[in-house]
Amino acid sequence: MLEVRHLTKRFKDRVVLDDMDLTVGEGEVFGCLGPNGAGKTTTMRVILGLLRPTSGDVLLWGERASKNAAVRSRIGVLLESDGIYPRLTAYDNLDYFAQLYRVRSRKARIEELLEFSGLSDRAQDKAGTFSRGMRRKLGLARALLHGPDLLMLDEPSAGLDPEAQKMVRDLIVKLSTESRISVFLSSHDLDEVQRICGRVAILQRGRIRLVDTVKALQSSTGNNGIEIVLTDPSLHDEAVRVLHACDDVSDVVGAEGRLSLNLYEGRGGAALAAVLESYGIGVEEMRRSRRSLEEVYLEVVRQEAEQ
Repeated sequence: MLEVRHLTKRFKDRVVLDDMDLTVGEGEVFGCLGPNGAGKTTTMRVILGLLRPTSGDVLLWGERASKNAAVRSRIGVLLESDGIYPRLTAYDNLDYFAQLYRVRSRKARIEELLEFSGLSDRAQDKAGTFSRGMRRKLGLARALLHGPDLLMLDEPSAGLDPEAQKMVRDLIVKLSTESRISVFLSSHDLDEVQRICGRVAILQRGRIRLVDTVKALQSSTGNNGIEIVLTDPSLHDEAVRVLHACDDVSDVVGAEGRLSLNLYEGRGGAALAAVLESYGIGVEEMRRSRRSLEEVYLEVVRQEAEQ
């Protein structure tokens, strides 16, 4: 769907994007992460043709995006500003944009998207009366009017309450799984990205520092977390005491026979279980804990800042 090759963008002497490579496949939800100023918005603008790259290429379905307006027309866009007119009804907003996009069978398409976004019963209400979550859903429907194959989303859930965030997340997942629409989203909401993205790229100072699946990042070798379930929960305090005495163990927390800790270089998990059992503390289960995407992200950003 989307391929970025050696993409570089300079503004005078400042390098904003530095030799960037990434791909997005069909039906994939791809997350672009990074602190403010990392280059996320510039990346989206170059992909959309709003900025010319200094060097490198953006390919959409194998065609150079900078020279082919037809392939760029297959992209739907929802920026942080949703572009909805508050004095128009939900239906009239979509009808206006459908005419701009020259959508065929406008009425049927608008009704389909109102149903998809859960706004059918508010079709004749002015958008200015909508909550932020409903406006975001209407903005997503607008971005889908012309039947795009790739959807570019900038902070899709910014400023929404938890219920509205879930609504938007569910719609994005539905687009990916049912309609096979590819989604490229930029977000600061790491929990949202962890929930819906298959792969992510972490940007820092215009360069991609890490690209991988969310699952692979959570299971990466940098994770030292161990979770332990005791056979006898009444021995919880004794287990904590034993674990605190081990030099290669830190951050022991938990309650009622369930403990979490960090195990550094030294003995392995099996050896740690043997230590507990030598004190008469049985271990029912032991497993390596999965890091959150937030932990991975902060680690990458911190390492880059220290260089």
